[in-house]
Amino acid sequence: MPQVFKIGSYWVYFWANENKPLEPVHVHVSKGKPNSNATKFWITKSGKCLLANNNSEYDSKTLNYLSKAIEANCNIVIEKWLSFFGEITYYC
Repeated sequence: MPQVFKIGSYWVYFWANENKPLEPVHVHVSKGKPNSNATKFWITKSGKCLLANNNSEYDSKTLNYLSKAIEANCNIVIEKWLSFFGEITYYC
């Protein structure tokens, strides 16, 4: 799974085996190494992110922190998504 970037002890990454058809651009976030209970954020065309699920059960303060960090780095997310998957669509 490609790591996009780190936020302190949180990993922001893609799963390499995303479904076909490819889902809209999104990232998974977990504390420490990637795991199947990761929290998922959709990236929008405007560079915002929307919480898709909170499987990691982070509190609202942590979710807000992660969301702001992902939005601040949305260009990196989009660039790495296109480079890795070769195509991109947006949730909204």
